[in-house]
Amino acid sequence: MSTSRRDFVRTTSAAAAGLALAATGRAEAAERAAVLAGAPSPGDAVTNELLMKALDAARAAGAEYADARISLNRTQTIFTREKRVGGLSDNETLGAGVRVLVGGSWGFAATSELTTDGLARVARQAVAQAKANRTAGRKPVTLAPAPGNQRGTWRSDAKVDPFTIPIEDKVALLLATNAAAMKNPQARFVNSSMFFLKEEKTYANSEGALVAQTIFRTQPSVGITAVGKGDFQTRQSNDIAPMGRGYEHVTENKLEENAPRWAEQAVEKLSAKPVEVGRYDLVLHPSHLWLTIHESVAHPTELDRAMGYEANYAGTSFVFPPEKVLGTLKFGSPLMNIRGDRSQPGSLAATGWDDDGVVPESFDIITGGMFVDYQTTREQALWLDWYYRKTGRPTRSHGCSYAQSWADVQFQRMPNVSLLPGEKDLSWDDLIAATDKGIAIIGDGSFSIDQQRFNAQFGGQLFYEIKGGRITGMLKDVAYQMRTPDFWGALDMLGGKASYFLGGAFNDGKGQPAQSNAVSHGCVPTRHRNINVINTGRQA
Repeated sequence: MSTSRRDFVRTTSAAAAGLALAATGRAEAAERAAVLAGAPSPGDAVTNELLMKALDAARAAGAEYADARISLNRTQTIFTREKRVGGLSDNETLGAGVRVLVGGSWGFAATSELTTDGLARVARQAVAQAKANRTAGRKPVTLAPAPGNQRGTWRSDAKVDPFTIPIEDKVALLLATNAAAMKNPQARFVNSSMFFLKEEKTYANSEGALVAQTIFRTQPSVGITAVGKGDFQTRQSNDIAPMGRGYEHVTENKLEENAPRWAEQAVEKLSAKPVEVGRYDLVLHPSHLWLTIHESVAHPTELDRAMGYEANYAGTSFVFPPEKVLGTLKFGSPLMNIRGDRSQPGSLAATGWDDDGVVPESFDIITGGMFVDYQTTREQALWLDWYYRKTGRPTRSHGCSYAQSWADVQFQRMPNVSLLPGEKDLSWDDLIAATDKGIAIIGDGSFSIDQQRFNAQFGGQLFYEIKGGRITGMLKDVAYQMRTPDFWGALDMLGGKASYFLGGAFNDGKGQPAQSNAVSHGCVPTRHRNINVINTGRQA
């Protein structure tokens, strides 16, 4: 049975917290009670008191600003292959992280010792680190205001806590899914998995913020490999995206019922015609396009990458320098409108507050094909103060601060970055019907992109030849090559609201040491004209 954060903290810290309160005297205890009045759940009084102790210790040691997070993270992964369980892990981690500003420099320290002494100790360590960091002599950090309500609670759009479902039931569903796929005699290898996360996090800062959040994420997945004479082909179930939902996301997607269809598609790929190299109009399904958006739009519009402060995993960015590209860079066609947010129900990046204590806002990144804004935190927003004043907007963070656990320092992470639907109510079928010579691509596959996010190549899962507005058969060995502005400039049709789909990724890596972020990318079907397509097949 899982230990709740509340029970754990109360068990390990109640005695220490009680002694600390007694020592403060009546006046200070009354002041603390006023601070904690109406404190949110699930951040109970003991958790809140520990956070306040950390902030007090940081200020006493010389911090100009401090924030603290206590979180319990639980993850569970179940993996099966054919008729057996291949792996199972169930992990919990509980602790606190304290971040401070001293003389305009950051310091951070973390601990799993959830006592008043433990929190005070890491607060002093964070201050000592910040003082040491001042010797670097960089420009002092200043923080933009954090507008909005900084007290309250938030919970993911989850109906069923996945950790209340017995392991036996989850394994039985996965094995039944495998069996359903293997009824097709050519479906020789089948794997299926489930991944779940539940995070209970309470955050406080020296400006008065006190918020508690419960975050769920769920990902079911199936992979089926069909084997033929001298060939094999795999179909991944990536038309089912990971989401910020509960176990209902598993049951609603009917893995066992869909497995025969995925197996049939894997078998069909065996006899698919190899693509002929050339230029085609591409009709891209949202289950494919979300990854292209992630790599070619979302990563290069992270401000720290553009400014050269970050290059790990995804490199820097061609969207630079800000003073030359903001409001002037033509990123794509007039149909291209990209928005960042942390509010779409069920999205992986949805949250009530970021890890700067900011209520996130929805903001335009690309409008009518023109680049108009970056992803920012409280620290980064002031780097663009000149631009926001010029355009008559308030200088504020977009709410893009995040840390993967209590043991990690928060920094700028991608929110949901989505392509907005078109004004016309067009569907996937409408785009195919309007295409004379093209290729339709469903599902994401392998990809490669350069360190500036400018030149790239993308594969997929399923490829169909389009002739005269009709799908005429399946293709294989398809990948398209692109230069980011040219590819998005070639966008000439896109679907309407009814065709909108949320794709996404659990493990978007960034930073050194590395952290993972979960993010969704909503989009609709699109058509891109005259794109170069290559054949990736094995040559004799």
